[in-house]
Amino acid sequence: MPQTADDLDAVAVRTWCSLALDALGREREAIDAINVYPVADGDTGTNLYLTAESAAAAVEAVFAAHETGTSAPSTADAVRAMAHGALIGARGNSGTILAQLLRGMAGVLAEGPGDRAGPERLRLALTRAAASAREAVAHPVEGTVLTVATAAAEAAGRTGAGAGAGAVARAAYEGACIALEATPGQLAVLGRAGVVDAGGRGLVAVLGALVEAVSGRAPERPATGPAAPPAPAPFAAAGDCPAVDDPEGGPAFEVIYLLEAGDEAVERLRARLDVLGDSLVVVGGDGLWNVHVHVDDAGAAVEAGVEAGRPYRIRITHFAADRLHARPEPAQRAVVVVVPGDGLSGLCAEAGATTVLARPGEPPASGELVDAIRRAHAREVVLLPNDADLRHTAAAAAEQARAEGIRVALIPTRAAVQGIAALAVHEADRSFDEDVVAMTAAAGATRYAELAVAERQSWTMAGICQAGDILGLIDGDVAVIGQDVPETARSVLDRMLAAGGELVTLVLGEDIPDALAATLEEHVREGYLAVDTVVYRGGHQCAPLLIGVE
Repeated sequence: MPQTADDLDAVAVRTWCSLALDALGREREAIDAINVYPVADGDTGTNLYLTAESAAAAVEAVFAAHETGTSAPSTADAVRAMAHGALIGARGNSGTILAQLLRGMAGVLAEGPGDRAGPERLRLALTRAAASAREAVAHPVEGTVLTVATAAAEAAGRTGAGAGAGAVARAAYEGACIALEATPGQLAVLGRAGVVDAGGRGLVAVLGALVEAVSGRAPERPATGPAAPPAPAPFAAAGDCPAVDDPEGGPAFEVIYLLEAGDEAVERLRARLDVLGDSLVVVGGDGLWNVHVHVDDAGAAVEAGVEAGRPYRIRITHFAADRLHARPEPAQRAVVVVVPGDGLSGLCAEAGATTVLARPGEPPASGELVDAIRRAHAREVVLLPNDADLRHTAAAAAEQARAEGIRVALIPTRAAVQGIAALAVHEADRSFDEDVVAMTAAAGATRYAELAVAERQSWTMAGICQAGDILGLIDGDVAVIGQDVPETARSVLDRMLAAGGELVTLVLGEDIPDALAATLEEHVREGYLAVDTVVYRGGHQCAPLLIGVE
């Protein structure tokens, strides 16, 4: 839950990153759909999400490093981690600019007396962020995220001396909203398409998260006057952006890399890349930089980096053909599955799936899912996240893979047993759409439950539980509170089978004996006619027992 203290400390920074990631996850598809500048490649929302994901992961790492110590991370620790994470994970033009905005803010928030940033430092941070982002762009254009950032800083600067940090953040958000609505009148390509700037819309989401993190309350969109010109047709998906700017009429490649180099070498690099292409953004400092440019000669852009210092994590994207290097002929179709234990990983691998292991407390990032999709090496991929909390992460990974030319269907499985059910009906010989429909139906027809151990006294839907109680969760809600695993498991099964069922799936945790499976199988066989039971070993995982009924 967001804190309610009207200032910014390390916990608020952590909350801000989490809320921003969630907001960008919700907005990702909509932002992708209005991405027409500088190139209509439908990936701004995805790039912003991936950049924010890297920033949030870096902040979480700082907090994890302090868990075993006696002190919590400082505000300076948190904001520097946020900025560094965004810098090394920045994707695309929009993500690179967001990284510089966060770096500009961090430079101010990490300074000054005390460990809590009040309104004055927040005003200065927003001003520094907008200025540094403009400096990072070789040729700033109005009607873009730069305009929205400047308006946010100016609105924050107009708040009175008695305003708290929450009021400053809210003023910045409202100023950004108003500026965003004006962008179609400032940039012709937006006006013709009837959309606001995609990067600016992403920044509004990030600032809205800042308001909630600092004040504890999500902001409402202000009245902004006349709406932007209507779009000629609604956007159905990220790939449906109107081709206002034809990528074939501009540079052919997007080149991005991290660079270790000194300030003087980077200034020479800026001049060199400015001649080679456009959409040049160079962000960073203190010896580490993120370089983004659109060019026709990708090799020359990389060579310029080599002359300046040490480039690495080099990514080259062809705007017209997503792959630059020939690879072995891909398979037609594959399935990628997130699994909570090594036992299930082996089971799914035997069924032909590519697996991603989700360790307790360590959900996979979107980059891990994208890597798994690439490893599957297929033209068509069905992605099974098996966790409701991975919906935004999986959606971002699917969108990134689609940008690389892979057809991806995301089936929103919420538990491992739903993934098992979907995988069981997978048939590669069917058409892709028919296969996805069948797998989705199988997953949707599978009710899921799990047993967990209560860590503390708490209120639940089933009453008050005590530390050490066994909780039976059905479809994500606590339905049974028991004293031992067998008793609770039987109660959960009875509740689930009361609504009918033909097949029970049991996935045993690492410490659960085989005898329990035999006991539960007998319970089902004696109490429910014509209901079969299958048992799998899940290995090391969060839950002692997973249950599926279909």
